Amino acid sequence: MRKILFMDLDDTLLDSAKNVSPENEAAINEALARGHVIVICTGRPLSGTFSTISRLHLDRENCYAVCFNGGLIYDSFRREVLFKKSFPIADARKVFAAADEAGIHVQTYDSEALLVREYNTEADYYVKHCPTPYRVDPGLPETLTEEPVKCLLIDLTGRDKTEPFRTGFKANVKTEVPLDLFYSSGLYLEVVREGISKGEAIRWLCARLDIPVENSVGAGDSENDLPMITAAGVGCAMANACEACKEAADYVTERDCNHSGLAEIIHRFILEDAAD
Repeated sequence: MRKILFMDLDDTLLDSAKNVSPENEAAINEALARGHVIVICTGRPLSGTFSTISRLHLDRENCYAVCFNGGLIYDSFRREVLFKKSFPIADARKVFAAADEAGIHVQTYDSEALLVREYNTEADYYVKHCPTPYRVDPGLPETLTEEPVKCLLIDLTGRDKTEPFRTGFKANVKTEVPLDLFYSSGLYLEVVREGISKGEAIRWLCARLDIPVENSVGAGDSENDLPMITAAGVGCAMANACEACKEAADYVTERDCNHSGLAEIIHRFILEDAAD
């Protein structure tokens, strides 16, 4: 039985030091060798995912990447973008304006790089935790020429600013297309086009590859992973996951991201289950 694994990066495949354990890597390689499909499923941009693709040689047949929380789907073997859903530049400018008014750092992306107005503390934190090519453009957002797939707000002190922003933006800012706002960590507030999620990415890619959704396994730890955990045939939460993910999951790992919890999932639901 052909299975497909959708795996989050940070604090799922990657440990808290952003490394991949030998056990996780070996389990992924065994799954690929048996003909199963491996999908990186992350909020990161594609440009910030290439390092992991390269490190684990996930540019083989049956390897894909879901980026921007489902806003872009990439065939890593054929080096082809299969799906992309952006939102109008005018709406991105409204996100920037509202973030400026709230005193929150905001950034966006084009097809090649992270875009920031200055390389400040927030940008430095992001790049160090998510190695990504970046470009400084003080003219943002007026200089945008490409519709973005995502904007990201960062408050390194917590959610005291971003939580009121999330509720206020949805209630008070009229955009050309509806936008969704959700957290991918305690510090990152994501802004994408409404309907974009890791869960929708599961349904889209399973249909594209003619794999029943029931044969999919989703593994994650944060709020942005909830749609993936609930959409997958088997939704798995890491031992280090947020409580909402654990409550929604079909399975919670015994081991956390620092002790190869992803390998536990692969062996239990991809390799052993497929063998049965």
